Amino acid sequence: MTATDPALTALAQGWCALSLLHGRIEAHIERALQAGHDLSVREYSLLDVLSRQHDDEGGHLQMKQVADAVVLSQSATTRLVTRLEDRGLLERYLCPTDRRGIYTNVTEAGLQLLDEARPTNDGALREALDEAAKNPELAPLVRVVESLKAPAAA
Repeated sequence: MTATDPALTALAQGWCALSLLHGRIEAHIERALQAGHDLSVREYSLLDVLSRQHDDEGGHLQMKQVADAVVLSQSATTRLVTRLEDRGLLERYLCPTDRRGIYTNVTEAGLQLLDEARPTNDGALREALDEAAKNPELAPLVRVVESLKAPAAA
């Protein structure tokens, strides 16, 4: 295959379209969350991920798992956790069975903000997808996103 191979060119164009769709959606949601709730997309995602953990065996996420879930490096995730902790939206505490482990939980204030922000996030997502569906290059990707089912809980 060469750099001018039509299959590679099509693949690159598909990747560019996917990247464009992601960027537009994220920017639209970011503006809505910032305006309505003083939250970034990453902050919202972190609150959402951490709100889904539970206290049962294996219910708390390790920082690497959280970082993977919010698509950030571990150091960036730690900084994000610290910012939200400073705002009173998260709290950290030592693992009761392994004093080296630190858990991060969403506070009541964090859960309340998340509940308030969820309709904004969902509405902005719907708006961004509807707008992107008007673009012939993005419309097929929008249909794929809309057809995806939520993964089953592990």
